[in-house]
Amino acid sequence: MAIIVKAYDSRNVREAIEIWNEVVREGIAFPQEDELDEITGDEFFKAQSFTGLAVDEDSGEILALYILHPNNVGRCAHISNASYAVRSNLRGRHIGEIIVKDCIARAKELGFRILQFNAVVATNIHARHLYQRLGFTELGTIPGGFRMPDGSFVDIVPQFIALT
Repeated sequence: MAIIVKAYDSRNVREAIEIWNEVVREGIAFPQEDELDEITGDEFFKAQSFTGLAVDEDSGEILALYILHPNNVGRCAHISNASYAVRSNLRGRHIGEIIVKDCIARAKELGFRILQFNAVVATNIHARHLYQRLGFTELGTIPGGFRMPDGSFVDIVPQFIALT
């Protein structure tokens, strides 16, 4: 399977929200609780600094996506933030690594100096290992920073990587 990453286009809204909403429904990685529909999804993906779609070149199927945007405003606007979503039936095939690497390159192109993740759920071991392998630094632990679907709380581990 040859995978390319391309910019989001409104024609891809159905597939993009399907992937995004799957992660939202799982409730173990994204802070969002509300699902996107075609209108709110299109607005959301267009509002980002960049929304990337991982596409199988042969079939044209969208496999994963990421959003990239400033983490804050003003004097902190040089710090970016991102979220990643891979179709659940395709996880474990290194598609996440492809989109994280693309995101790092895109963030540099857009002039960001840092990529920071505010809320990496401590139990998301595969993501944490990937970020570590790619050179991210864990900033510490926020005890009970994420509410799981069952109402329990788990730690979050903010992370960053310098892009300069």
